[in-house]
Amino acid sequence: MPIATVNPATGETLKTYEAMGEEELERRLQLAEATFRTYRTIPFAERARLMNKAASLLDELQQDIGRVMTTEMGKPIKQARAEAAKCAKAMRWYADHAEELLGDEEPAEFDVKDSGASRVLVRYRPLGPVLAVMPWNFPLWQVVRFAAPALMAGNVGLLKHASNVPQTALFLEDLFHQAGYPEGCFQTLLIGSGAVDDILRDERVKAATLTGSEPAGRAVASTAGDMVKKTVLELGGSDPYVVMPSADLDRAAQIAITARVQNNGQSCIAAKRFIVHTDVYDAFAERFVAGMKALKVGDPMEEDTDVGPLASEQGRDDLEELVDDAERSGAAVLCGGHRLRRPELPGWYYPPTVLAGITREMRIHREEAFGPVATLYRASGLDEAVLIANDSPFGLSSNVWTRDGAEVDRFVRDLEAGAVYVNGMTASHPAFPFGGVKRSGYGRELSGHGIREFCNITTVWHGA
Repeated sequence: MPIATVNPATGETLKTYEAMGEEELERRLQLAEATFRTYRTIPFAERARLMNKAASLLDELQQDIGRVMTTEMGKPIKQARAEAAKCAKAMRWYADHAEELLGDEEPAEFDVKDSGASRVLVRYRPLGPVLAVMPWNFPLWQVVRFAAPALMAGNVGLLKHASNVPQTALFLEDLFHQAGYPEGCFQTLLIGSGAVDDILRDERVKAATLTGSEPAGRAVASTAGDMVKKTVLELGGSDPYVVMPSADLDRAAQIAITARVQNNGQSCIAAKRFIVHTDVYDAFAERFVAGMKALKVGDPMEEDTDVGPLASEQGRDDLEELVDDAERSGAAVLCGGHRLRRPELPGWYYPPTVLAGITREMRIHREEAFGPVATLYRASGLDEAVLIANDSPFGLSSNVWTRDGAEVDRFVRDLEAGAVYVNGMTASHPAFPFGGVKRSGYGRELSGHGIREFCNITTVWHGA
């Protein structure tokens, strides 16, 4: 894939970039290694000052970077500005909490004495340059939720961003530079995916994090395993959204619409499979389908647009194939179901779509639908709802709507996912760990768990 900004609302190529050559990559790797040696010794107070400065700059540039993101990958402009604001919030959260999260820990006195020591400490030390392979769907947030904790821990970052968001990638490097970070603390590598393997094999790169597709995750994990390097992977998701009879149906249906079409439906943690108890299935479906039909599909730069284009023509075609396969196999199309053909919308648009009558033989049952397409399932009771929810290779997050405490306990116990959101939609927050199980990946981002992922957890033992 060429490194280029292609406006998905029009299909027009706006700007192209040459991939960095071996000489430039070598210079940047040398710089990262050299910078780490000194940056790792900078006190937390100074790291926090720099991170807060970056957050303030991001607030000032929110309008500009919002337009860049919308131009590069098509998210509605209001959502783009909100993404920038969320990034600034996360930066400030880590600036405020990193020192406490990475403070020395002292084991229990009994265990210290039992070991024959006078004192034992557990200390968190940075690893070094960390490679981040990031996707286009949240081009700012996905990077910042890695960069903020990594930099606050004393690591330095090397970003290989998706090839269709190069301006956002370069903006991030410039943002940290303008904030006053030492040169080499955060560098964007304009390279294709084929160059990732060699960089990860370089001894100067100590670890890697990837958010993206399952094949990309397998490739990075394989190389990292061969090199015995730490990785964190956040891959695909096909999150269940379970609605039980005691739920507030109006609220559940309203939130379901947002949960499915946020970011034009291109979100790993978007609810995709709507599993509804048979007693309330018809009532929920009526509300949900009506709400999906009412959404405005249009120019993502317009303030009242609900759903913009998909980020790429290939993405639109892949989604269309999933829907066509389901329809050929007997699924009912309750709304949408065919690409938009409107002269005023020449880009890669696909309408909000709801499918019912899904069977296990359909591709959409087991594959992630990365766009505004929802699947409806009817469940006879709690047991069947859990079975359908877990009948997926993915396990990123989940959503449960019920007012029954016993049902909540059962779902929390039995759902195979990295999170369970009760009477609300999944959303990432800097204070809470984020990640999945099964083919959704491993490791955690955000919170104290995320900042410790790329630390050397060191036992310091003092003799009597």
